[in-house]
Amino acid sequence: MTASQPPEHRPGSEPGRHNLDPHLARYAARTEGMTASEIRALFAVASRPEVVSLAGGMPNLAALPLDSLSSQMAELIAEDGLVALQYGSAHGVPTLREQICEIMAMEGISAHPDDVVVTVGSQMGLDMVTRLFCDPGDVVLAEGPSYVGALGSFAAYQAKVVHVAMDDDGLQPEALREALTQAERQGRRVKFLYTIPNFHNPAGVTLAVERRAEVLEICRQHGVLVVEDNPYGLLGFDGQTYPALRSTDPDNVVYLGSFSKTFASGLRVGWVLAPHAVREKLVLAAESATLCPPTLNQLMVSRYLSTHDWKGQIKTFRENYRERRDAIISALEQHMPPGCSWTHPDGGFYVWVTVPEGVDTKAMLPRAVTARVAYASGTGFYSDGFGSRQMRLSYCYPTPERIREGVRRLAGVLESEMDLVRTFGSVTTRAVSGPQFPGPDTA
Repeated sequence: MTASQPPEHRPGSEPGRHNLDPHLARYAARTEGMTASEIRALFAVASRPEVVSLAGGMPNLAALPLDSLSSQMAELIAEDGLVALQYGSAHGVPTLREQICEIMAMEGISAHPDDVVVTVGSQMGLDMVTRLFCDPGDVVLAEGPSYVGALGSFAAYQAKVVHVAMDDDGLQPEALREALTQAERQGRRVKFLYTIPNFHNPAGVTLAVERRAEVLEICRQHGVLVVEDNPYGLLGFDGQTYPALRSTDPDNVVYLGSFSKTFASGLRVGWVLAPHAVREKLVLAAESATLCPPTLNQLMVSRYLSTHDWKGQIKTFRENYRERRDAIISALEQHMPPGCSWTHPDGGFYVWVTVPEGVDTKAMLPRAVTARVAYASGTGFYSDGFGSRQMRLSYCYPTPERIREGVRRLAGVLESEMDLVRTFGSVTTRAVSGPQFPGPDTA
C-alpha cells in the first residue's frame, strides 16, 4: 500500500476480505508509516526487576525533595486551587514564562516572555512546529542518528527526513552544506534543520562551539529554519553551559526546552521560544491541540523555581548522572569484546555503541532481554533503516551497580552473537517501514 492510494484500493479493504481492524479503510493515508518503537513490544518484559534496562531515558528522580514538593502541592491547592484547577491560556502562565526566560539566559538567550509558548512537554512543541511548517513531501534535515520522537512527528506530517552525518564534534557542517545543495538540485523544499546540539539523544555527542556559527550561517544562506531541541543543556558534567544556537541567531532559530530532565518528567511541562510571528501561530496550534496546557502543572513548576534551590538541584542531578556515566564507560571498557566502539558523553543520558560488522542489534535484542538486559537498537533512530550495528545505552536511571551488571550481561550476549556470525554469517532484519513512534520507555 502507498500513501497515495485511496482507501478503497488499499490492501485489506476489498469487499468480503476479513480484517482484524474493521476501520482499516477509513484511516488517513498519513497513518501508513506509523509503527511502535521496537522496545515497546518488549517493555513488559524489560521492566521486570530482574532485567537491567539500559533502554529508556527516564530521569532519576530519587534526588528530588519529595517531602517539600508534596507540601507545596498541598499549599498550591489550598491557596490557589480555583486558578490551578481551572482552564488557562494556551500561551502559558505569565510568571512561568518569565522564569523560563531567566533559565534560558544561562545559555546566552535574550528573550521576551511573550515569545515563549508553554507546552505539554517539548514533544508537543516539536509536533506543533512540524505541523506549522511541513507539507507532505517537504524535507526535514536531521542528524543521523536522531531522536526517535522527532522522527515520529516528521512521519506523522508526511515529511521526508534526510539525515546529516555527525562525528565526535556533532553535526558536520560540510555534510549539512552538501545535503542542502543536493536537495536544491533535486528541486526539493527543505523546511528546517532539526538538531540536538548538546549531549545528543541518542549519540551522546555535543556540537563543537566553533561549528555552531558555521551551521547557522549555512542554514541562513540556504533559507532554512533551525529547530534547536535542548532538553539536556544544563546537564553538562563539568558544569559547563554551551551557548545556544538561538542566542546567536534569534530570528532564524526556534528553540525547544523542557523541565522533564531538570525537574520532573511526569509534570509534562516544556516550552517553545519562537520568532514573534511564529509565536502567534504556535498559540493557535496549541489551542487546537490541547486548548490549554495544565495550569496546575505549570504553577507547580513555577512555585518550585521560586522557592527551591533549583540550580543546586540541577547540580545534584549532574553529579548523579556523571557517576552513572563513569560506571557505564568503565564497564564498557572492561567487558565489551574487541571491535566495539562508543561515544564519551560530557553530559546528558546516553552512550551510542557501535558493534562489529555482521551483528544486527535489532535481531539481537530479544536474546538480550532473555539474558535480562535491554537496550534501544540503532535502527529506531534513523528514518531509512540504517543503524543495525548501533545501540543506544541509557545510564540515567539504573544504579551504578546495576549498570555494570547490565553491561556485563550485554557483553556476554554480544560475544555469543559474534560467535554465531563467525559460524553462520550475518543475518540482517528487515528494516521497518518508516520511523517508529516513541513511548515513555524510549524517550
